[in-house]
Formats: sequence, structure tokens, C-alpha cells
Amino acid sequence: MTTAVIVDLRGAVPASLTGVAADTYGLVLAESGLTELPDDVGAAGALRMLDVAHNQLVALPPSVGDLTALEVLYLGDNGLTELPEVVRALRSLVYLGADNNAIAALPDWLGELGQLVELRVQHNQLTELPPAIGRLRALRELHLRGNAIQTLPPEIGQLGELRVIDLRANGATDLPPALLDLPRLDKLDLRWNAYPELPRIAAALRERGCFVLWP
Repeated sequence: MTTAVIVDLRGAVPASLTGVAADTYGLVLAESGLTELPDDVGAAGALRMLDVAHNQLVALPPSVGDLTALEVLYLGDNGLTELPEVVRALRSLVYLGADNNAIAALPDWLGELGQLVELRVQHNQLTELPPAIGRLRALRELHLRGNAIQTLPPEIGQLGELRVIDLRANGATDLPPALLDLPRLDKLDLRWNAYPELPRIAAALRERGCFVLWP
């Protein structure tokens, strides 16, 4: 059995990554004070995991789009104001973490990442989710804590695999009836919002066995 190789370069990221073996499984460039990534980060085409969290990135180089086998991408705690367009090419992504940035809106092309199982965009500046969220049919966990999302789009009801929605601390005032169309939803966190009482939709979910956290 071949052992997966994870190269950890945190705190010592070179200007070029040409020395990283082409068959490297994971690459950790986190916690390194980076304002940009090496242009050749996409040269390790077999990468399945890339961790560039806890830096000062405001963009990603185009070569990231060459990492078509990438399944896990950590972008958390950077200076991103939008989800980089280059992520659109990463159709094998299963996990996308872009939490603790300054992202104001999610792009419509997000729905093209059809393999995505977990999406973490908590602690950004989101006010809504795009209707394209309904195209993420494999999604199981949706983490939205600490944004300014007052309600969820009706397309959320198309996510038949969704198990977890974390909507804490959004100032939310409403819940769409479409949540009742989620047969596998088993946890809904509504704490620290603006509901004057437990929403009717949440009560119905609780009655059928969903674990609803409120207030």
C-alpha cells in the first residue's frame, strides 16, 4: 500500500514549488504570512489537499485551476473579498473552507462544484445565498455562522443529502418552507438570530426528529 505524502511547508514556503514531488497528496502552506502563493503551485497536479489558511491572501494564482484532482481546499482566515474564480475549475472538490474572510457574495458558478459535500463560509459578509446553491446535490453540511443572511433561498430544498445547516448569528428573521423538503436534515442551528419565537418551519422539523438549536 502506498503511503499518502503530505508536505508541510508552513512558515517556510519557498518562492517556487518545483521541488514538490508530482505525486504529493497534500500540501500545507498555512500560517506563513503569505500575501500571494507561488505561481507554480499548480505544478503538483496530483494534489488532493491544499491548505493555504491563516495567511493574508487576497487572490489565488491561475495555476490553482490546474489542480483538477483537488478534493479539499482550505482558504480560511485570509483577506478574500470574493471566492476566487479559479476555484471554478476544481470540479473534484469535496470540502471547501473559505471561512473568516470578507466575502460579500457567493458566485453563481458555485453550483458547478457538484461533488461538494461540505461548504464552510462562516464569518464572512454574506447577505444571501445564490439560487445556484440548489445545484450542490451532494452537499451534506452548510456552515453559515456569523454572516448577515436573513433567510435562505427556496432552492435549498433541492439539497436532498443535506444533514447540517448552521445559521447561527446571522440576524435571520425567516425560514423558507423548502427546508421541509430536506429528508435527511438532522441538525439546524438557529441560535443568536432575530426570531421572536421558534419559527413554524423549525418547529415542524423538530417534530419529525431534526435537532433544532434555538434560541
